[in-house]
Amino acid sequence: VSRLLTSVRFAVGQIVAIALAGVAGIILPQLPSIATRSAADYAEQMDTIRARLEPSIGAGAVSFLERLQLFRVFSAWWFTLLLALLVVSIVVCTLDRTPRLWRQSRHVRVRQPDAFYDPGVADRAVIADGLAVDDVRAALRRARFRIREETAPDGTRYLYGDRHQYVKMATLISHAGLVGFLVAAAVTSRFGFETGILLPIGQAVPIDSIGTSDLVSVKNLAFHAPQDATGKFTDFATDLAVYQDGREIARKTIRVNDPLSAGGYTFHQNFFGPAIDLTIRARDGGLLWSGPVPLDASAGGLPTGQLVVPGRDAVVQLVMAKAGTATPLFVVAVRPTATDAAGNPTAYETLFQGLAGPGDSAAPQNVDFSVTVDAISAYSGIIARRDPGAPIVWVSFLLLILGLAITFYLPRRRVWVRIAPAGEVRLAAHADRYVDLRREFAALLTDLVARRCPGG
Repeated sequence: VSRLLTSVRFAVGQIVAIALAGVAGIILPQLPSIATRSAADYAEQMDTIRARLEPSIGAGAVSFLERLQLFRVFSAWWFTLLLALLVVSIVVCTLDRTPRLWRQSRHVRVRQPDAFYDPGVADRAVIADGLAVDDVRAALRRARFRIREETAPDGTRYLYGDRHQYVKMATLISHAGLVGFLVAAAVTSRFGFETGILLPIGQAVPIDSIGTSDLVSVKNLAFHAPQDATGKFTDFATDLAVYQDGREIARKTIRVNDPLSAGGYTFHQNFFGPAIDLTIRARDGGLLWSGPVPLDASAGGLPTGQLVVPGRDAVVQLVMAKAGTATPLFVVAVRPTATDAAGNPTAYETLFQGLAGPGDSAAPQNVDFSVTVDAISAYSGIIARRDPGAPIVWVSFLLLILGLAITFYLPRRRVWVRIAPAGEVRLAAHADRYVDLRREFAALLTDLVARRCPGG
């Protein structure tokens, strides 16, 4: 098992598998976080995906993809397992390499055999005579080398200069950053939450399920979408209040790229659209509905929306007409007359229909309720996101950048010097591949020659 976990081929295979899963998660529609709230929410969201995919690939293929959890790739148990396995592989590989890296960094050999200084080998040099040991030490210190020395029984002096000796250990920091990214992805996919909210002006919506401890809800206090002379929207912003257990804990006017964070969530301004304020009353005057209805769908390029009439088996459908129309709203009330096996309506009976504007009412004789259009307003589209992996991502990012910066900007350099009793000085240099060793070695030799010949 240890050999498998430290295998480069196995690691590459894991990365390819995760990448393919990510591609599937991008190509296929994914269930929103709201689908995890209850079985009913899951069924509702899956019905939307089926309606989108079944006409092209068939019901059997959609069911097969659902069983493979490909409509929730990033929260699927097998995707979490892939991430966990890659984390284990990186940790095991790092632990396996750490002793070797430590030995390579910690243990150095000051004395090298004579063949090591052969001038026929690259990055070697010979200075015939005229250099004292103190001159060599001074040149190495000027080049910021840490110096170690040994003396052979025959009087030969060996000096060893090391610069950035422990830089190889920085790969452990980079590996810790990679592990942190994978852990953050697993934490976010398992415990993260994201949902879209249609929030008409003046309306409050809970983020968590009703009854949840420390229930968080948001309210649209005001919405602004100014237009220029051509009718183009120049901005859109929501005056958003956040409540926890009924107590306001934060308020801010949010815009795109300027969210509000409160109650463990981050609220992003994402989109907006028209809404219709309706009042629906029973024939005896009892109030059935009073509030906005978002027009969050479209038909023929026109905004549409609908509302199931509370306490009645009827649906009010609304279609916004083009700007400038005297009666800008088409109102239809229908009653389902047939459903499919899943209970979705397949046929409707029209109860009444007609054009309307603010202040208009409809109370046909064949229904026991009336509909009044109070006003045309707007709704704000808010994305509520909870990402428990975000702090881990930031720490991991800093670790990765730190490790890479140390590795690339502080590479290791080493120089061995052999000073014979007769005065001959031989040098050998070695450095990591990110170093222009020829230039740096030449600078060191120039300094040594200058010390040998102070006059020039």
